[in-house]
Amino acid sequence: MITVKSFVFNPYQENTYVLYDESGACAIIDPGMYGAAEEERLVAFVRDKGLRPEILLNTHCHIDHVLANRFVYEQFGLVPQMHEGELPLLIEVQNYAPQMGLRYEPSPIPESFLEDGQTIKFGENELELILVPGHSPAHLCFYAAQQGFLIGGDVLFRNSIGRTDLPGGNHEQLLMSISQRVYTLPDETVVYPGHGPETTVGHEKRTNPFVRA
Repeated sequence: MITVKSFVFNPYQENTYVLYDESGACAIIDPGMYGAAEEERLVAFVRDKGLRPEILLNTHCHIDHVLANRFVYEQFGLVPQMHEGELPLLIEVQNYAPQMGLRYEPSPIPESFLEDGQTIKFGENELELILVPGHSPAHLCFYAAQQGFLIGGDVLFRNSIGRTDLPGGNHEQLLMSISQRVYTLPDETVVYPGHGPETTVGHEKRTNPFVRA
C-alpha cells in the first residue's frame, strides 16, 4: 500500500510528494526544496522512515517543481524523469531563475523520457502516466489506480485550475484535458495537486467554477 507524504516548499508554496510503501521503496515527485533547511527536511524524512528512493518524477518543468532536481540527483543518484515535451521548459529554468532572484543548480537531463499511457514502477507499486497538457506543453499526472489517487501537478486544484499564462500554457487545451483525461477517472479519486489541499474528481466535477462535468 502506498502512503503519500506531502511537503510545502519554496517561495511558491509548492507541494513536493514522497510516495512510499511498507518495503521502504519510495518515489520523489516534483522536488521543490529551496535552501539547506528544506533539503534537510526531506532527507531527514527519508532517513527516519528508512526509505529507499528509487525514482524521481516531474509532472512538469516550471521552476517551482524542479528546484531540487539537482539536489535529489546528488543525494540519491536519481535522474529526473519527465515527458520529452517539457525539456524546453527545464532548460529555460536556468535563465528564468536569476530573473526571479532564485539560486538554481541546473537539473540533470534524462536520456530517456516518459510517455502517455506508460506504466512505471517503484517497489511493487505501479503508476499510470496520463498526459494532461494545457498548464504546460506536456504535463503528466501519475495515477495509482488500485489506491484511487492522482498526483496531479498544476492541472486541477480545489475549486480552481492551473494557470495558463506561463510559457507553454493553453487555456482551452487545459479545460479539454481536465474534461477528457481527469474527469473520466472515478469520482472518488483523490487528487493531490501541486499547490494547496487535496480534492477529489467528484467534488471538482460538481463545484469547480472553471470546468464542470
